[in-house]
Amino acid sequence: MQLMLRLAWILTGLGWAVAASGELGEKLVASLKALNPDLEVVSVSESGIDGVVLVELAGGALLYGTSDGRHVIEGSLYRLGDGGIVNLTEQRRAVKRRELLAEIDAEDLVIFSPDEPPKASVAIFTDVDCGYCRKLHMEMDEINALGIEVRYLAFPRAGPGSRSYEKIVSAWCAKDAQQAITELKMGRSIPDRSCANPVMEQYALGQAMGVTGTPAIITEDGTLLPGYLPAAELAAALGL
Repeated sequence: MQLMLRLAWILTGLGWAVAASGELGEKLVASLKALNPDLEVVSVSESGIDGVVLVELAGGALLYGTSDGRHVIEGSLYRLGDGGIVNLTEQRRAVKRRELLAEIDAEDLVIFSPDEPPKASVAIFTDVDCGYCRKLHMEMDEINALGIEVRYLAFPRAGPGSRSYEKIVSAWCAKDAQQAITELKMGRSIPDRSCANPVMEQYALGQAMGVTGTPAIITEDGTLLPGYLPAAELAAALGL
């Protein structure tokens, strides 16, 4: 029942138009369209299982369905082998995250870089009122000293219109965004500001990437590391 409710939300709550999918998955797309004519299918590809195709919806949702159009599954697909378990769905999401991050203009990010050329870089969706985001930020000097560049994206968890949203907009609009975001993460106040800013766009981007909480750390290969990691553990996760 929960799966059906979740699927119904995906199919009826987005309001997007159907894109052409070609012969692959044609019956499955037709079945989905019958449930919601306004559904947008971004791509249809092989899943690695005979008779099952992978459907990517606008907004990042992934569905698996039978090519006869009669069955659909929401969830992760795993491959079992001698090397252990591989999450094929997460691999696909990682590729998409990497592509989306590559399209972001560095001027729209708040970046903390090491003094020397970085050994690795991470994108972090952050909220200035999140306790663990603040804890991570307090380790910024250590993170940078380990050769890691931090590229902040805004993800005010309470959403547009919230006080957290207004505060992070003020940080992004500050003349010194690094100092402003540091002040907020230390629990201090900064002047309210407004300007043309990427906060809403980055918030939506995080949702499309599967971000549900903060901090959400994304590595250069698109891997999502949810939650806080101490500086040393972050470096280890990056192979440093």
